[in-house]
Amino acid sequence: MAQKLNTAPPKGSRDFLPGDVRRREHVLSVVRRVYSRYGFEPLETPTMERLETLLGKYGDEGDQLIFRVLHRGETLRSVLAAGKTIEERDLADSGLRYDLTVPLARVYAEHQAELPRFFKRYQIQPVWRADRPAKGRFREFYQCDVDIIGSDSLVCEVEVTSALSEVLDELGFKDAVIRLNHRDLLSGLIEASGIPKELEITAITALDKLDKIGAEGVQKELEGRGVTTAAAQALLQKAALAATATSNDSLLAALAEAVKGSTAGEKGVAELRQLLAYAASAPCRSHLKVDASLARGLSYYTGPIFEIQVPDLAGSLGGGGRYDNLIGMFLGRRVPAVGFSLGLERILVVMEERKMFPPLDAGAEVMVLRVEEATTPETLKVASALRAAGISTELYPNVDKLGRQFQYAAERGAKLAVFIGARERDAGTVAVKVLATQQQSEQKQPELARAVLGLLGRG
Repeated sequence: MAQKLNTAPPKGSRDFLPGDVRRREHVLSVVRRVYSRYGFEPLETPTMERLETLLGKYGDEGDQLIFRVLHRGETLRSVLAAGKTIEERDLADSGLRYDLTVPLARVYAEHQAELPRFFKRYQIQPVWRADRPAKGRFREFYQCDVDIIGSDSLVCEVEVTSALSEVLDELGFKDAVIRLNHRDLLSGLIEASGIPKELEITAITALDKLDKIGAEGVQKELEGRGVTTAAAQALLQKAALAATATSNDSLLAALAEAVKGSTAGEKGVAELRQLLAYAASAPCRSHLKVDASLARGLSYYTGPIFEIQVPDLAGSLGGGGRYDNLIGMFLGRRVPAVGFSLGLERILVVMEERKMFPPLDAGAEVMVLRVEEATTPETLKVASALRAAGISTELYPNVDKLGRQFQYAAERGAKLAVFIGARERDAGTVAVKVLATQQQSEQKQPELARAVLGLLGRG
């Protein structure tokens, strides 16, 4: 007897059954509708990118999470047979995309002459990370990005956070907060804490783990990387100022005092004040909350940074920020840009747990039954006529007992069952049964579609 194969998908990935897909499509329809309303245009990029495109953009920890794609065939065999020390570049020159931002930067560098001066794009595609799977965290997951390329104006930050705010509102996340910070403000806090400039990225990377490992864990990691205990504690104290602030304005006042004398820190505070002033006239105004502990570990951020948080999720529903130097790594010149990435999988997890989904149609509205083999041609014509009228219709494939077919139609969520036997064929009619009430009627074949639409409440 053959051994049973393991039919589970690879660790960190999932199968999506029809109900799952309907819920995903519900969320994505809202996302697409809102993004398009803001003037963002759709973009898609390849699943694989050159490793040289991906590496060096996410920081050391991010680089470790990129799935490499091995050389194939003779190329791989020749490397393995060479008998020399094998390096990574010998085995792979491409990888699965880690996010949608770096591919966007590459696309802009490649096609800038074909794109508008201010390129507003949205992109909804899967990404892959060799991460440890956990609740709401997968190795394969979808991101829903919006980005604006070509402008330094903080109005762009307001536009992308407002688009996300409207998505959250339409989905029902009334308690969602968009945490807001600034990389220059972080630099000022790190400087004011007595942490050397060469350890700034180390400090940001550690602070980014605050919600996962807590203050003690962050302090331990900072000390392990060469930061003194006093400096680590000073940074954590400054990052915790949000807990005692009563408003964004009062927190910014406290942060301005904390970074006084730091050029970067004072610039960060000033830009956050300006951003919030613009936001007062936009949909994002009720969601934005300044939080000095927000770090966003990716190394390409250069200005304001954001992250969506809801009370019952340890991680975030998405995040982003300004990245004015990333595209320049491909073009050799500075190109300002800002973007926000929404994590579809986590949104679905929270919406499922909170029972936030509206009723979603499952399967076809009408089930066409097969009473006998002799009326198969008429049965097929009935199904085709209903579909031509825009009615979702499923055809029961086998000739079977009517009771069994009615039961199947109910299980599939059909509202009506339709069938034609020899008696109906000879009379030029079709039998129609409303499954909820068990009421059955005879309809003339030419009038069937109109009658069915009326029974479905669409007449």
